[in-house]
Amino acid sequence: NYERLEFVEAIEALAQIEGLDVPYEQRSQKSEAAIKRQKNLLEVMNMAEAFYRQQLRVAEDKDRAIAYLQKRGISGDDAKKFGIGFAPESWNALFAELRKHDIPEDELLEAGLLSESENHRRYDRFRDRIMFPIRNRKGETIGFGGRILDQGEPKYLNSPETPIFRKGE
Repeated sequence: NYERLEFVEAIEALAQIEGLDVPYEQRSQKSEAAIKRQKNLLEVMNMAEAFYRQQLRVAEDKDRAIAYLQKRGISGDDAKKFGIGFAPESWNALFAELRKHDIPEDELLEAGLLSESENHRRYDRFRDRIMFPIRNRKGETIGFGGRILDQGEPKYLNSPETPIFRKGE
């Protein structure tokens, strides 16, 4: 209950702590490859959240973001508590940062952090937005909601459907 885990997830967590392998029946819905893929995507999302939080403190245009939050009654403590961040007005700030960590482009695209143009150019999905992490029951970041600072469309932009984020859930 403390970790907010489902039964099978609790068994897996306890087995990992004890260094044991969990035997799975053939009918298991998730393959080891799918589990690894999900863990990789969750790690990428954690890195993106850390980047956005950092940008709220260090980005050139952070003052606009901070002023917007203050105008909405959100303090620095609130931003910290809820993991609120800022996506700078750049086409590739997050992309460039995560590439430093050797994260494959396709993984960033699959995580919903990048968009792809018709001519196959990839760029940050979220730009010039206040960023709100979307979390699962365990508190893991599985997606983002972004609110544009000034005028523009869409006013709110959420992560697309991904292997770890299903909007209906």
